[in-house]
Amino acid sequence: MPSKIFSATIIGLDSQIIEIETDVSYGLKNFNIVGLPDKSIEESKERVSVAIKNSGLISPLSQPQRILINLAPADLKKEGSLYDLPIALGYLLSSKQTKFSSQEKIFVGELSLDGRLKPIKGALAIALTAQKKGFKELILPKINAQEAALIYLNKQINNNDFKILGVESLKEVINYLENRIKIKPTKFENENILKDVSYSFNFDLIKGQESAKRALEIAAAGGHNVFFNGPPGTGKSLLARSLPSILPNLSFQESLEVTKIHSIAGLLPENKPLINTRPFRSPHHSASESALIGGGNPLKPGEITLSHRGVLFLDEFPEFHRDVLESLRQPLEEGEITILRAKERITFPARFILIAAANPCPCGYFRDPNKQCVCQPSQIAKYRRKLSGPLIDRIDIFINVPQLKFEKLTQPEDKNITSQIKEKVEKARKIQKERFSLINKEKILVNAEMGILEIKKYCQIDSQSKTVLKKFVDSGQLSVRGYHRVLKTARTIADLDDSENIKYDHLMEALMYRIKEN
Repeated sequence: MPSKIFSATIIGLDSQIIEIETDVSYGLKNFNIVGLPDKSIEESKERVSVAIKNSGLISPLSQPQRILINLAPADLKKEGSLYDLPIALGYLLSSKQTKFSSQEKIFVGELSLDGRLKPIKGALAIALTAQKKGFKELILPKINAQEAALIYLNKQINNNDFKILGVESLKEVINYLENRIKIKPTKFENENILKDVSYSFNFDLIKGQESAKRALEIAAAGGHNVFFNGPPGTGKSLLARSLPSILPNLSFQESLEVTKIHSIAGLLPENKPLINTRPFRSPHHSASESALIGGGNPLKPGEITLSHRGVLFLDEFPEFHRDVLESLRQPLEEGEITILRAKERITFPARFILIAAANPCPCGYFRDPNKQCVCQPSQIAKYRRKLSGPLIDRIDIFINVPQLKFEKLTQPEDKNITSQIKEKVEKARKIQKERFSLINKEKILVNAEMGILEIKKYCQIDSQSKTVLKKFVDSGQLSVRGYHRVLKTARTIADLDDSENIKYDHLMEALMYRIKEN
């Protein structure tokens, strides 16, 4: 009689239940795994056999028997080593070396040769799916138990009947299933983790650059994209790294979302089961298109998804490959990226603030008052041509970051400036949340996410402001997209000013940031 054990696989940022069916019959020695397994699953029969032997049980490879393991659904490609534990249990059940009820239980875990369980990726996603599908127990490596137990913090879901059981070895699992030992369900230990937020970089470290700090304040308040332009060593990277410190703290749902992404990517810190800080990603300019937007086989999230709900900093912006930069156009506009393959279609979230930084020319000193530029006009033109108009048009705020004078570098530090700016940003975000709460069918959180209908409703301007905008639109200095982005930025500046209406000064400041690069 074939046995059936339930497990799960990761697809994109979610998981799907997998049935592992095992049949053991006597005959010529044979051990096959079917159901579109990848190489790591095919190799699991060696790991599983030795782990079973070293756990004091009869190994599959020591008997003249035919073993067939089917991973259903058979038309779905499976990958990873998390099936080791359910495959071992399925064999032990079919070979009558153990007896237990596998109903309403999900098993995941990689086995080492001595039978101990190693950590897996995507434990949180698997726990969410198992709870949603009505399973009662999730048995997984102990090192992943705290991560999976995050679902207990979600007060919107009834988790009373769902248990997270962390185990250390195959032998411990068998002893538990045969009722020889009890395992205490894992509960999340630090429920105050969302309040313990700290960043290595903040605005208190930045000397001068008041205009750049003001631009980042507006970007943080409304979720706007920023382009820094300036010579080397002026603090563009420090400014970008300090942006997360003035963003509002992650809500629990946002933190859960970010944690799930990093868990599936295998980037979750071992001692930090919940990510409570805004992501900051800064890929090198040699990054490939799949590394930035996601891809590979199987499909994995890229840097734009890893920076979801946080900041993506692209230093040396023109040095990125042209096709890599052009791939940013869809996620910048829609807040997600859809990756298509012959047999796969996966959508990854990508709602981030883009901070791009560049030098004015290859040497970095074009029009610098203190250093002479050594670049030829053709080199400068080629450098700037790497940035296409449609891509630049999706950036809201352009700001120059000049060299600082010695007096600025040695002036006394401004204390608590980060907390002051963050308080203003949180107040502006609260205004936007209340504004969009009545029409939030599309889950709009900030002004930068507004569509045409929302812009028409919430970005009304006076006749003087219309006259100024007409001049820039008719002269071709503002595209239609640029016109809408100026209005959205002006709306954010008005929110920071606690103004119900967009005033002329608000619009002129937004326009100043937009036209500066032209």
